[in-house]
Amino acid sequence: MTWPLATRMSDQMAGQVGDNIYFVWMIGWFKKALIDLHVNPFNVWFLNYPEGWSLAYTEITPAQLLLAAPFSLIASPTFAYNAAHLLSFLLSGLIMSLWVRRLTDSNGAALLAGTAYAFLPFHFAHFLIGHLNLSGLQWFPLFFWGFFDLLLYPPDGATASGKYQDRVQPAGSAIVKTGIGLGLIALTSQYYLYMTCLIAVFIWVIYTAFINRSIWCDRNFWKHWIFASLVALPLIAIAVAPYVSLAGRGELPDRELGVVRPYSAGLTDFLLPSTDHFVWGSWVGAHFNRDMWVEGTLYVGLVNLGLAVFAWLNRQKTGNRKLLILMGAGGALALLLAMGTDLHWNGAPVEIPTPAFLQGMISRSTIPIPLPGWLLFKYFPLYAKLRALMRFGIFVLLFICTAAGLGAAQVLKRFAPRWKSALTVGLILLVLFDFYPGPYSEFAKVQARPVDAWLASQPGSDAVVQMPFSIAEDQEHTYYTLVHGKPYVGGFFNAFPPAQYKRIKPILNNFPDKESTALLRDLEVHWVLVDPTCYPDWKKTRKEIENFGFELEAEPGGMAVFIPQVEK
Repeated sequence: MTWPLATRMSDQMAGQVGDNIYFVWMIGWFKKALIDLHVNPFNVWFLNYPEGWSLAYTEITPAQLLLAAPFSLIASPTFAYNAAHLLSFLLSGLIMSLWVRRLTDSNGAALLAGTAYAFLPFHFAHFLIGHLNLSGLQWFPLFFWGFFDLLLYPPDGATASGKYQDRVQPAGSAIVKTGIGLGLIALTSQYYLYMTCLIAVFIWVIYTAFINRSIWCDRNFWKHWIFASLVALPLIAIAVAPYVSLAGRGELPDRELGVVRPYSAGLTDFLLPSTDHFVWGSWVGAHFNRDMWVEGTLYVGLVNLGLAVFAWLNRQKTGNRKLLILMGAGGALALLLAMGTDLHWNGAPVEIPTPAFLQGMISRSTIPIPLPGWLLFKYFPLYAKLRALMRFGIFVLLFICTAAGLGAAQVLKRFAPRWKSALTVGLILLVLFDFYPGPYSEFAKVQARPVDAWLASQPGSDAVVQMPFSIAEDQEHTYYTLVHGKPYVGGFFNAFPPAQYKRIKPILNNFPDKESTALLRDLEVHWVLVDPTCYPDWKKTRKEIENFGFELEAEPGGMAVFIPQVEK
């Protein structure tokens, strides 16, 4: 499904250079920090130099880095990055299949559900764009496996009345799955942690308030949840500590509503195949608005949806009625929250004429249709820290894949044993056809520039800056620091730019001028890298740089390297 990545693991990544190379850098930096330098990898003193930078300004994803770590010891960071992605596919399918097998006692249904979940178009979209953190889908089925086992586990002394309770594992196993699963989600993505807690608490409330109120009086029920929380707490504390520290200093501000609104899913996002589909992907891209294709690739799959509906219609026969109801409730909430702050359709907001009673208060002819996400954004704790609300859609996909496994088990029961294998293979092939992106043809090579090798050969640890400064926060420039090893004034700061960077960016964007060159001296920058291809009149620009007291030192690979004259 990811071919031909396996033939290019060492020095190439699927797709174009983007967020992917930042995660390659992170893998390389963690290895260097822990193995070579023996320093705290979260404190990146050499980026945003001289102020320094914390990795918590972006997602750190320690769990995914841990998957990459063994490979980074024996191969390149690029190989380790690719290996971690491939493991995310493998583990996602494996854990989902184990859960569904436990629920259904059907190997065929388990294999189908695992295949469907592993190869969701959502997974491929984030794999292709390079979101190593958001590709870590493998812990969701682990957590919800334990979560539903704890929630539906019969209290002590009670007789299990439903088939689900007959199949759940002992409370100790469910406690470990729940706690470790949630901890690993926290160590994968803070988005995923927040969203998982919100969906799980909603499901928990639905069950205890409307389905089984008597459970409130059972001490073992509460004891199990306390133990699960204690298992999860250390991992969650490690995961959130860097972000809590930044938030305490006021450096993780809320998002603006105008930034969040475009990341609102519409129903078309769940019903349209991926634009990467090998047969009709191009047609979808040509006839529908897929500007937000990365976050908006939420296709549930026709086979998945059909089998999930079949499971719902036969929920009494499956012995999973309560489970399906709870997954339906959680999926419905996730769908609603993925739709963002106001109603969207085909990538555009849906607006209605302003009612007469509002026309005196609102100076616009149309207004959006607000959704519950708008209230949560305004008033619910930490909700305004989120940007891509579409990501709630992963829980819709998770529960549909699980329900599809339950539905597949019911379908397979209706056929004689000699036909079950053929039917299982047929259903899996349909799923693969529904999701197959075709062989990948676009790969980006991960390599440093000649100027980085040249800088690495220069003695000392003097600071470097890249001009024009507008490209200083491009991810590849962060990766280059692995090679040249010099402090760097820029960094990958697109999520939450640090204070120094916000202060100096408007000044250095005007380089070369008196104020910007003076600031470079204040920052003790020694190496000024200037890309001549970014300046229409390079001869004029070079003369201006020299007039402000810098001289050309070298031009490795065509990159002009200037140093302050007074320091030569």
